[in-house]
Amino acid sequence: MGSIEENVLKIQEEIAPYKPNIIAVTKYFDESKIEEAYQAGLRDFGESRVIYAIEKIQKLSQDTRQNSKFHLIGHLQSNKARKAVKFFDLIHSVDSLELAKTISQEAIKEGKIQKILLQLNNAQEEQKFGFSKGELFAIFEQIKELKGIEIKGLMNIAPFGATSPELKELFEDVVKTRNELEKKYHCELKEISMGMSGDYKEACEAGATMIRIGRKLFST
Repeated sequence: MGSIEENVLKIQEEIAPYKPNIIAVTKYFDESKIEEAYQAGLRDFGESRVIYAIEKIQKLSQDTRQNSKFHLIGHLQSNKARKAVKFFDLIHSVDSLELAKTISQEAIKEGKIQKILLQLNNAQEEQKFGFSKGELFAIFEQIKELKGIEIKGLMNIAPFGATSPELKELFEDVVKTRNELEKKYHCELKEISMGMSGDYKEACEAGATMIRIGRKLFST
């Protein structure tokens, strides 16, 4: 691997036909790496754990902090919702109606419209969070009606070790589910967050609008 800048350029070249937004996943890297990625042109940064993320965000230069967007990509516990709403532009991992209600309440208190994605577990992995397709259709309208939040789309984490054909099928199913939700509930769900360092190419081919890349960006 080269420098972070070289890694960014290589990935941008690979995904150029699809034009997804790169979310630089910085959960294993300190604020200096975020600053390097910012200098390389990235403006979207993903973190999994709220408290550690806030510590890093607060150490960033004013320029980086003001001109970047911060994404929560890990599981969010309800008792961390207030802090998440305060610091994150987009919460990718909303995986229950109760969590959505809590985020709604905290966003109203903050005077903010919190942008969220709903996590779809279409591989039905027991160890992973997220809605099944049936659950998603059952509760979607209730979440859509909550004040203080805006559903921007869906998020998905593919099973570890899935083959390329399996990834293709799962990722295409996420896009299909998004399309069905838009049609049924007369809404626009622009964003599909799927694909990581090992499977972002398949995700892009299927229609991802956001890919979450960590190791492949920051391994130098």
